[in-house]
Amino acid sequence: MATFKACVQKQRKDGLYQVYIRATHAKKSVYMKTDKFVNSKGLDATGNIKDAFVLKYCVNKIVDYVERLNKVDISNWTVHDVVSYLNKVDEDICFSDYARKYKFEMAKRGQERNARNYELAYQHLERYAGTNRLMFSRFTTNFVDGWIKSLSGTARAKEMYPICIRQIFRQAVLDYNDYDRGIIRIKTNPWLKVKIPAADRPEKRAITPEECRAFFSSPLPESKMKDPLPELGRDVAMMVLCLAGINTVDLYEMRKENYEDGILKYQRAKTKKSRADGAYMEMRVPAILKPVINKYLAEETDGHLFSFYKRHTTSDSFSANVNIGIKRICENMDIPKPNQYCVYTFRHTWGTIAQNDCNASISEVAFAMNHSNGHNVTRGYIKIDFSPAWELNEKVIDLVFFSTKNSHREKQEEDSGLRISPKYLIRGSLFFRGKMLHEIEDIGFNNKEEVISRLYEYVPEDIPERSMLQFKIENKDRSQVAVYERMKVNPK
Repeated sequence: MATFKACVQKQRKDGLYQVYIRATHAKKSVYMKTDKFVNSKGLDATGNIKDAFVLKYCVNKIVDYVERLNKVDISNWTVHDVVSYLNKVDEDICFSDYARKYKFEMAKRGQERNARNYELAYQHLERYAGTNRLMFSRFTTNFVDGWIKSLSGTARAKEMYPICIRQIFRQAVLDYNDYDRGIIRIKTNPWLKVKIPAADRPEKRAITPEECRAFFSSPLPESKMKDPLPELGRDVAMMVLCLAGINTVDLYEMRKENYEDGILKYQRAKTKKSRADGAYMEMRVPAILKPVINKYLAEETDGHLFSFYKRHTTSDSFSANVNIGIKRICENMDIPKPNQYCVYTFRHTWGTIAQNDCNASISEVAFAMNHSNGHNVTRGYIKIDFSPAWELNEKVIDLVFFSTKNSHREKQEEDSGLRISPKYLIRGSLFFRGKMLHEIEDIGFNNKEEVISRLYEYVPEDIPERSMLQFKIENKDRSQVAVYERMKVNPK
């Protein structure tokens, strides 16, 4: 058992003595400094403290130390472990500081995009808490539940943010708590009771080959800018669609050495750190895309392959501006806001057309889109022949740009029963969570999107953004019914 004694050491130049509490354990001693001082009158002839006030303070501290040590097993501790426990066990730890360090270390390991998600998570939590000095002691079940409830209107953050915070919290527990020695500095653990909600299932964002043709052949909106965003949006959408759904971050970060003999050789930024094969991919640039590629090539002396970084400081800002450009084209085409495209539309479209219209298997689509498809370990052991992905990519390009074939999905929709034309009486109903919110009945509709757009005008404002809505459409003249889902998107 550790023992303690109030004592002094050397006299200072001002004649005072600093008061210490000497801790002795396993035949070793450490002096713990207090904020008390005594002069020579406060010591007896043998040098022991006799000042009543100082003695009372030290006795109370020693009693507190003994009570705390009696609650833990210190038989295997050193005297330094004892002192560290006594000095720090009740000291609250700043979660905000730890979270920033955690994010910094993650970014240093090359996980910049994941680190950004963690940063967004703890920044949102700090805003909810009203402080950027959030302490671990605040982490009660009620506090965390309240924060998660504040995220309920989001589609993905309500799951992603709590998972990020929970991971930071768990690592902090491993770093600060020593259960073998009974040192418990983080005393709360709300994650045993907190339930993290699942993210909303994203709406399928793919469009048909017919819609692709209309988009890429649509005149660009007029602009006085030298490099207008609609032109950037169209060109990058073309690159995504013609390179098997490549991600914008990979286009942004592409280097000169990644382009060799007309082939892009790169690692997918999103998953290269988590896959045994480094998410390596080779995609041949098709002939239709070469003019666009050449248009954005950086200078010969530049390390970057493309010049995107000169106008956009990060891959996120690049992607955001591409999306703005795409939406301006959609507006120029009079596409209703809920149905307007984004850059991911063309990634999803490539996979959907490859599978539904080019008869590719799910495995073939996953391979061409650089998904692991459950074989990421195997991919790390063999030399991959990427030519099947190039051939599938050419099939998709030929179907979209060099044919007038109708989408197989559109044929399936027609076969399912619903037909709409201006002469038919159409009834449309809007539902949310099983409750009908509005109903219309009219003629003059050309297609289902016109019916959905009319109903969308009656979506209540209090429905959370990105919630799923159901649209039931009936052809009253032919007794045909179809149901469609759309995600609520609030106007900017």
